[in-house]
Amino acid sequence: MAEPKTRPTSASVAAFLGTIRQSERQRDARAVAAMMRAATGARATMWGPTIIGFGRQPITGSTGRTTEWPVAAFAPRSTGLVLYFKPEFLAQHPLLPRLGKHRVGKSCLYIRRLADVDLPTLRRLVTASVRPVQALGR
Repeated sequence: MAEPKTRPTSASVAAFLGTIRQSERQRDARAVAAMMRAATGARATMWGPTIIGFGRQPITGSTGRTTEWPVAAFAPRSTGLVLYFKPEFLAQHPLLPRLGKHRVGKSCLYIRRLADVDLPTLRRLVTASVRPVQALGR
């Protein structure tokens, strides 16, 4: 059985964020990192070469295999920010219509830039996605 490609690494999150050339994209990535840190209470960790994750939780894939994944995670890409959520969380979430300009995939929220969205709504989405995981740990 193959090991998952996306695993926590010892790479520096600060160094990775420093490699983002576009100043607006770098500011956006730092803002999302701060938002996720506040929501989870966990420090940032690189997961693979480009995903920044906060905390750890077990997840079960479609094959029934359980592996670790961050409680909250995002990736700054050249075209915008990708925020990762559990698939069932994003499906028809009532806050999405208030978010602003975005796209939704199965488990990803795509935002071109933070200036395109309502930040308090984004914070509420991130916090709401973290709550069930934190409740299990109590």
